[in-house]
Amino acid sequence: MQLIKPLVKRFIGGETLEEAVGALKNLKKMGFLTTLDFLGESVRNREEALQATQEYIANLRALKEQQLDKNISIKLTQIGLDIDEVFSKENLIQIVTVAAGMNGFVRVDMEGSPYTTSTLQLVQEVHKQYPQVGAVLQAMLRRTSEDAIGLLKEGIRIRLCKGAYKEPPSIAFPDKRDVDKQYITVMKRLLTSGIYHGIATHDEKIIEEAKKFAIHEKLSKDSFEFQMLFGIRQRFALKLLQEGWRVRIYVPYGKFWFPYMMRRLRERRENVWFVIKNLFR
Repeated sequence: MQLIKPLVKRFIGGETLEEAVGALKNLKKMGFLTTLDFLGESVRNREEALQATQEYIANLRALKEQQLDKNISIKLTQIGLDIDEVFSKENLIQIVTVAAGMNGFVRVDMEGSPYTTSTLQLVQEVHKQYPQVGAVLQAMLRRTSEDAIGLLKEGIRIRLCKGAYKEPPSIAFPDKRDVDKQYITVMKRLLTSGIYHGIATHDEKIIEEAKKFAIHEKLSKDSFEFQMLFGIRQRFALKLLQEGWRVRIYVPYGKFWFPYMMRRLRERRENVWFVIKNLFR
């Protein structure tokens, strides 16, 4: 773990909120939109969940003060989902209430499949009162197409990603081609929904497909956004900006970087090779 820690700086905005704000400012100067993620998950202690809730609120206030995008991404298990659903919903409402008061936005990240149903249900419940909350869907899960239809009916903003969690074939597509196929199908449904969504991928083929589809459908370039992870394919992200597309960078920060890093390595072979090459330099 200590061996790869120096390399993690490429993928996270820092260990403190102050460091993360610096990274966000640099991205803003380059023309990127941003979302801030306070790393952590699987909290089973009420005090820790309450502390995480207050950290998220502090995130929003700092973003407003620094005139940065008031956009954060959160995990429900960090604010108590493993403890009690009602408790986590109360914490989520606290965060979203603050976001609503400053015209901000809260994206509820998707975690592993044991949390899919409860996460979507909580987002749907809170969204009825606070439209400033959005969801994430993973194209690797077989249920995602149906979930997308349900969320769209309620006008919920969606971030569509491929998914970075290891899941059994019974509920997730084991073949990348099937994941990509579902991703493109759901993506086209999102883009023509009239709701502002995030197309989260580094896959050039899928991004090109999205661009061609948007142009064919005469969709405005500001009617949706591409989303990418901090530290990955920045040149490509800049190219999209230069073409006039909106690009949001997901910037995580905090001390609990190891689980996040491991998912990134599982998700992309290029990331594994990056770490290996640097370990031997």
